This record gives sequence, C-alpha cells and structure tokens, in this order.
Amino acid sequence: MSDNMNKGDRPGPIRRTWSFLTRPAVAIAAGTLLIVGFVVGVLFWGGFNWALEMTNRESFCISCHEMEENVYAEYQGSVHQNNGSGVRATCPDCHVPKDWGPKVIRKIQASKELWGHFVTRSIWTPEKFEEHRVTMAKREWKRMKKTDSKECRNCHSFEFMDFTAQENRAAKSHEQAMDEGKTCIDCHQGIAHRLPKNYLDAYKEVVAEVEGK
Repeated sequence: MSDNMNKGDRPGPIRRTWSFLTRPAVAIAAGTLLIVGFVVGVLFWGGFNWALEMTNRESFCISCHEMEENVYAEYQGSVHQNNGSGVRATCPDCHVPKDWGPKVIRKIQASKELWGHFVTRSIWTPEKFEEHRVTMAKREWKRMKKTDSKECRNCHSFEFMDFTAQENRAAKSHEQAMDEGKTCIDCHQGIAHRLPKNYLDAYKEVVAEVEGK
C-alpha cells in the first residue's frame, strides 16, 4: 500500500521536466549554451559572408593568369572600365548575381572552374583559351538570356532611358528592342570582351536552346 501511495505522489513527466529546467544550475547552463550558440552562429554567418564577398572582388577574379591575361586585358579601356562618368562595372557586377541564393549557386558552380585551373588546365594557355572561348561565351549568354540580362538591368533600364539623349541609331535600336521584348544580350553579346568566331551562329544556338525552338 505504501508503494502505491509513493507512486501516486510522484509528479508527472511534464512537472519533472519543468522542475529540471528551472533548477538554478541548469538554468545557468541553458542560458550559457544559448549565448554561446548565438555567438558561434553570428561568427560562422559573418565569416561565411565575408569569404563570399572576398571571392566577389575584381582582384580575386583576376588572381589566375587565365583571366588576367585574356578577358581582363580585353576589358581594359572598354566603356565599362573607363568612361566619362567614372562608374565602373567590374567582373562580379556582370558575372555574379546580386541576389543571395543565385549568388551562392553561382559560387558552387565556380568549383568546376577551380578544377579546370588546378587539374585539367583547360584554358591554361592563350591558345587553349581561344579554343574554349565560344563554349564559355555560350555559357554566359545562356545564363543571361534566362535571367533577362538581369546583371545588365542592375544599371541599365529601358524604363529610365532618355532616348532623346542617345545617338539616333542607339535610340532607334533600344526602342525597337523594347517594343519587341528583346533582352540586352540579344544585341550586346560582346560587351567588354572579344567575340568568338561565328558568334552570331553560336548565339542563335543558345536562343534556340533557351526558347525551346
């Protein structure tokens, strides 16, 4: 009978759990754990974003000779590098999405480029770079075609263009592009880089693939 009484006086699982959590020593330990976890989380998140932004600088983009000696050399003196307004578009401005999710995906995809640099050395020499130029160009055209040239539109927008301030040919082309629903990359395939041979045929292949024609 005494055993049954003792069992009946024993608190339930919810009360036992609450009592355990509200003990002073446990409360301090839980608080410490939360604080430490928060600090570690902030440091990890800050470190991750710092590393992400460090790899999103022009100096990082041209840290390998393939980029510095080829596309970066072509970029020198272009209107995106040097112009009257002093506003520059650097490598990440055109080749890395600004939105966090697509940016992380692009960084993951770049691991293939590291493999090509350190292992296969696929574009190690100017000759090899030229062999792969059209392949690399098509990859970027496809990406920009799918996003409606979003990286271009971060700075350029039909909505805010003053066609009266443009040259007649440019104004006419932009108005036509806007009326026909064209995107920037449909007319500006080269931008700051030398175009591959037969680039128009290569671009038509990209358009057909993206639009499913």
